[in-house]
Amino acid sequence: MSIFFTTFARKYVQLYNPLMCIVFDLGGVIINLNVPRCVRNFMQLMDEEYIRTVLGIDDEGEGVVAVSAATKQLMHDYEYGNISTDEFLKTLQQYCHPGTTIEQIRAAWLSMLDELPQERLDYIKELRARGYKTVLLSNSNELHWQPIWDQYDLGSYFDAVFASQQLHMAKPNKDIYEYVAREAQLDPATTIYVDDLEKNRAAGERYVGWQTVESIDELKKKCSM
Repeated sequence: MSIFFTTFARKYVQLYNPLMCIVFDLGGVIINLNVPRCVRNFMQLMDEEYIRTVLGIDDEGEGVVAVSAATKQLMHDYEYGNISTDEFLKTLQQYCHPGTTIEQIRAAWLSMLDELPQERLDYIKELRARGYKTVLLSNSNELHWQPIWDQYDLGSYFDAVFASQQLHMAKPNKDIYEYVAREAQLDPATTIYVDDLEKNRAAGERYVGWQTVESIDELKKKCSM
């Protein structure tokens, strides 16, 4: 695609469509997540006494219950990139049956990732061709991030990419929204944010004034107006 065409397309979008910039969440928006499967796999590895405090579920594998402060801190540190994948996996190993390997724990964690429909990436590519600026903003972790990044060449679909484990910041905190808005030069009047979690959408609206939708299907309706 020529620079001239991209510039022309963006000027056209600016003139005839009030939305120019689209910020996408990753998990639950672009790639599907299968949290119940991940939980079931960990339940096979963990001693019963840890199922509630570590996984935060009831005895039937349903319903969220309180997790321990140590578990909350572990997940926080990994999502923020404050600990390595090796440290994360070895800490989880402490809660598993004797003899559970790091590879088994890695596989259980990765089982949260589900399919990524190609049509979603095709749509993002189409938006860029039509002159929209596309931005990726994700709360992620190294173990989930790297295979998605490598397999789908995510960088080719976005003008800017922001991941929590690389920034040491995470949604729904104010600092990450302000950082992304500033670094990507996003005008709140022309920016829409796609995130499946209500608390993240609310933060985007409150802190940086972005319009928000829950899914790519909702986004399509907005961008066709």
